[in-house]
Amino acid sequence: MSNASKTPETRIRLRDALLRQDLSSFIQKVFATCNPGTEYLHNWHIDYLAEHLRACERGEIRRLIINLPPRALKSLCISVAWPAWLLGQDPSRRIIVASYAEKLALKHSLDCRLVMQSRWYRELFPETRFAEAQNEKHKFVTTARGYRIATSIGGTVTGEGGNFLIVDDPHNPTHIFSEAHREAALHWFDQTFSSRLDDKKRGVFVIVMQRLHEKDLTGHVLGKGAGEWVQVSLPAVAERREVCRYAVRLPGDLLQPAREGHKELEQAKRELGSYAFAAQYQQSPVPVEGGMVKREWMKRYHYPLPCTGEGKRIIQSWDTAIKTGAGNDYSVCTTWAETDAGYYLLDCWRERAEYPDLKRRVVSLAECHKADAVLMEDKASGQSLLQDLKRETKLPLIAVMPFKDKITRMASVSALFEAGKIHLPEYAAWLPDFEAELFSFPGGAHDDQCDSVSQFLMWARGKHAEKWRIRRL
Repeated sequence: MSNASKTPETRIRLRDALLRQDLSSFIQKVFATCNPGTEYLHNWHIDYLAEHLRACERGEIRRLIINLPPRALKSLCISVAWPAWLLGQDPSRRIIVASYAEKLALKHSLDCRLVMQSRWYRELFPETRFAEAQNEKHKFVTTARGYRIATSIGGTVTGEGGNFLIVDDPHNPTHIFSEAHREAALHWFDQTFSSRLDDKKRGVFVIVMQRLHEKDLTGHVLGKGAGEWVQVSLPAVAERREVCRYAVRLPGDLLQPAREGHKELEQAKRELGSYAFAAQYQQSPVPVEGGMVKREWMKRYHYPLPCTGEGKRIIQSWDTAIKTGAGNDYSVCTTWAETDAGYYLLDCWRERAEYPDLKRRVVSLAECHKADAVLMEDKASGQSLLQDLKRETKLPLIAVMPFKDKITRMASVSALFEAGKIHLPEYAAWLPDFEAELFSFPGGAHDDQCDSVSQFLMWARGKHAEKWRIRRL
């Protein structure tokens, strides 16, 4: 029977039969419901994911890791469409889905509930109905006592259990270089979430995420028992020959060129930097010890400085310490010329100084370089120094609140080095010590100069979003 000869009723029955039996087609329908007006670009990797998820549903896979680049529909497939599919096939199933943030977890939950409340879904799975007594944002229950629960990493799931436990994006990318944040997520997974299976022999775990660090949750569970987990890892750009039922990828082949081509990927690499791109897009995080900023990324300049005129501003960035013992930190002031072409490091002062000497040095260095702005951390010793200098001087002081930990701060500006925006002098007496610390970060003995650098670069990058004002000397 040709398509033209089929009645509308027949076509609807065939469509519904397909949606009940083919998870990949069901995902496409879910996409249209959650993203009305947005074009769906199908790709073979959706079929590949659906195949593995169906294997989990049948109990053939009990531990599954899915590593995909950003915006590859991994959350829509695993956290939105799949729970709706599971409850449609069997409304007594119990599902718990965790994400790093409560807001993200609730978004996925609301999208899933939107699908299950849609007319087409209710017609497709008439036996699956919400219980009126419990239909909430974070938990909705069916009349067959199945449910989907949304929680966050570190959140409580006391008294709750499930047949299918899903972890979707367990790490916040802005916190990934913080060992404390990473360890908190891993500890929660080991000590809390992993004990929530109702049936230890047949229950299913699924972890879906972009790689962020070699010691993220994927690296953690594979390190503990790689043989227990099936891993689907699909880089944005194939690095070797890859073969599956749905595609053969040769080195250099893109995952989904219709959505993200070479131009878009190159832009992402420039914006993120090589390390973050390798992790998030290529699923291949590399150790950061001794290599966050590469020597070959540096641009060099000769004195006199090849940038003059109104486009040049002189900015000083202070990282302060007030104890002078041999084991204590240094105080550091880096002096920068900020231009339209990039950032030129003019000078780096680094000493252990007592508070009165440090205060005098701030004034003298600002006068020496005719600083247009003096940045200082509004915390610990810097806070007292800021208060005294604002009261006693007319320096163009700007208080800067520290952002996250120092590794995260440097990681967030490393792309500026790689893009060739940072210029160092060909020669300076202070340059060898500066470079030794910078190129060994975060594995070196000291990091005070790096803290001064990242403070300036974060401020310089961020201030372009809003108009800034400074006081002249």
